[in-house]
Amino acid sequence: MNRISRIAVTVAAMICATSTAFAQDQSTNRVNAVTDWSVFVEQDPTQCWVVSSPVETVNTKDGRVVAVNRGDILMFVSYWPGAGKLGEVSFTGGYPFGEGTTVTLDISGTKFELFTTGETAWAATPEDDNRIIAAMKRGADAVMTGQSSRGTNTQDKFSLLGFTAALEDAEKRCSS
Repeated sequence: MNRISRIAVTVAAMICATSTAFAQDQSTNRVNAVTDWSVFVEQDPTQCWVVSSPVETVNTKDGRVVAVNRGDILMFVSYWPGAGKLGEVSFTGGYPFGEGTTVTLDISGTKFELFTTGETAWAATPEDDNRIIAAMKRGADAVMTGQSSRGTNTQDKFSLLGFTAALEDAEKRCSS
């Protein structure tokens, strides 16, 4: 099973198990790709999300750059109309976050704090989601900074090129 197929299988499992939809570039439910962002749609129940991988990743420990093995590193905005979630921002860091830690999201100089559970980080409220999305529409890049349960600091930079067009596509597909 290739990497994309494994991700697609994981996507289906995670959709059932969590409130964040997971996907990667060539899953069979990708309906659009806009520069650095892809749009995915699931039916029954209808769910849409936009997702991107980082363009740059730096891992440090004790002030030194280190090589670490991480799983998929992805940033999402998800729409679950049946659950009333319209524009939920999330991030999967590819490792378990340190207990009690948060992730800092810096969008072109505007900072937000996301809470963590396991390998995922979310905005605390729908209002925070809305503020983050507005900043992403205006920004050039988004940088997620977190800490693993092993004490490794991570910084993942995401391009926002194509974000607004991808988001508008997902909103249109999941507006009801």
